[in-house]
Amino acid sequence: MSTTIDQLPLSVLELAPILEGGTPADTFRRSLDLARHVEQWGYRRFWLAEHHNMASIASSATSVLIGHIAGGTSTIRVGSGGIMLPNHAPLIVAEQFGTLASLYPGRIDLGLGRAPGTDQLTAHALRRDLQGSVNDFPQNVQELLTYLSAENRGSRVRAIPGEGLDIPVWLLGSSTFSAQLAAYLGLPFAFASHFAPAQLQAALHLYRENFRPSEYLQQPYAAACVNVIAADTNEEAERLATSFFQLATNIVRGTSKPLQPPVASMEGLWSDLEEESVRMMMAYAFIGSAAKVRKQVEQFVQATQVDELLVVSHIYDHAARLRSYELLHNALREPVG
Repeated sequence: MSTTIDQLPLSVLELAPILEGGTPADTFRRSLDLARHVEQWGYRRFWLAEHHNMASIASSATSVLIGHIAGGTSTIRVGSGGIMLPNHAPLIVAEQFGTLASLYPGRIDLGLGRAPGTDQLTAHALRRDLQGSVNDFPQNVQELLTYLSAENRGSRVRAIPGEGLDIPVWLLGSSTFSAQLAAYLGLPFAFASHFAPAQLQAALHLYRENFRPSEYLQQPYAAACVNVIAADTNEEAERLATSFFQLATNIVRGTSKPLQPPVASMEGLWSDLEEESVRMMMAYAFIGSAAKVRKQVEQFVQATQVDELLVVSHIYDHAARLRSYELLHNALREPVG
């Protein structure tokens, strides 16, 4: 059950956006600056997502970037939202996150997804063969949990470092599959409602109804991710959101481009059908002034009873993106008129 809105833990999902005219190196500098600011504002986590072969996202080497962010901050939890387990041997993930947790004790989260985070051709290039599949996800999660357990010290295959470390493992999902698995294993669960809103309520219901207490968690703990673009006025937020809409339109079209600058209007940049598809996919996009966004978040939390809110903000201008996260934090902690 969620806490009140002014106590709701806020966290960041950072997709490490590559801007039109920019480079991944520019992206990494901005990501670290954002992490340092949200740490000061009291955000709980800063998660990075694994994607591949996308011109708009620079976080393909997710564990490397987690180390960069953790090394440049001091208190905020840093983790994956998520590592796409079909792309990796569970032992490699256990070793990588065991290394991170040894370098930054008490600050590393391991969120796991069962999709490849890319297209099928790239998935083949990542894995070299496709003998494994998303259907192996439950077994791979179990294998990974075994490597991280202290009880595995007697095994012939061990994760060093990793074994016996306190690394919270989350399951992430955009459908009901991972919700049921998280419930069965007694793990925290995060839903990708920022781009796949349709099954949010069904997934949360299944997770809570079927949750089994475990050594990891005694009660269900659910987070959900939403899009937020907050600005000093509704008009400015709508203008900033055109970068987000252009990005989403390219997703609908199956094209990949860096994040584009905002425009005065989306008229002529998307068809009616594309606009409808974008607005359905991005149903949980809260755009506006601090007061408007607070009201939207309140309604979302009341409807979902989530325990934590993950926020992603596709904003081209870095100062405006910082301002959006600051306004959101202040709006939820201090009611605005």
